[in-house]
Amino acid sequence: MTGIAVSGVAGRMGKSIVSAVVENKALELTGALESPGHPSVGKDAGLVCGLEKTGVKVADTPERAFRKADVIIDFSTPEASIRNLEVASAMGKAIVIGTTGFSHHHRERMSELSRAARVVAAPNMSIGVNLLFKLVEAASMALGDDYDSEIIEYHHRHKVDAPSGSALRIAEVMAHTLKRDMEKVLVYARKGIIGERANGEIGIQSVRAGDIVGDHVVLFAGNGERVELIHRAHSRSTFARGAVRAALWLVDKPVGLYDMQDVLGLR
Repeated sequence: MTGIAVSGVAGRMGKSIVSAVVENKALELTGALESPGHPSVGKDAGLVCGLEKTGVKVADTPERAFRKADVIIDFSTPEASIRNLEVASAMGKAIVIGTTGFSHHHRERMSELSRAARVVAAPNMSIGVNLLFKLVEAASMALGDDYDSEIIEYHHRHKVDAPSGSALRIAEVMAHTLKRDMEKVLVYARKGIIGERANGEIGIQSVRAGDIVGDHVVLFAGNGERVELIHRAHSRSTFARGAVRAALWLVDKPVGLYDMQDVLGLR
């Protein structure tokens, strides 16, 4: 049985992940982490998540929370995720990271640490979204420069970063496939007299409203037709199940930095 520690256990995603771990007979919840001073610290992780008692107390340091785990699942903040990765690496633990909003410096640090640690990091753990990435690659290759491309992402009003990590990953897939410089072609908003659309633009529009879990619409528009690829997440459980699948996949892999395309065999 694989031992799992969950970081950010009292958050929306943390609760979904704990539920997914408890439901999976191949897994055992062995640790739970929250920030120092959080009201859940010291309480049973199951009760914090609205479940039955698990016998696992919520800790306020990663060293304590990760002690009995084989794999850590982390959906927190960029700074906390990097700290948790540093601790996991030092302790010889594998880690699955679903946090978004990483800076270039964060990504460099993650890459550096993965030379001595097993890491799956992905902006979206949903199996469907990762299939969407593959479909975007195929569509970009087939349609080429004759079609304009736009990405519209919808999330709940509490999401703090924009665009979403998944939208940026879609744009990255497009730019790489079409051999464009992503930093030069991305357009995040349009207002006023902006003139005609420039060739090669990739537009990203962000919507924040209500309790939308996460929708992504990818539009390819040409003369006389358009192609739309759409993924809609109805529940956070889809991300939790993907994270659990990644944890089970990662436990016996060699050190390195992986993503969900590796987990799902889509490369």
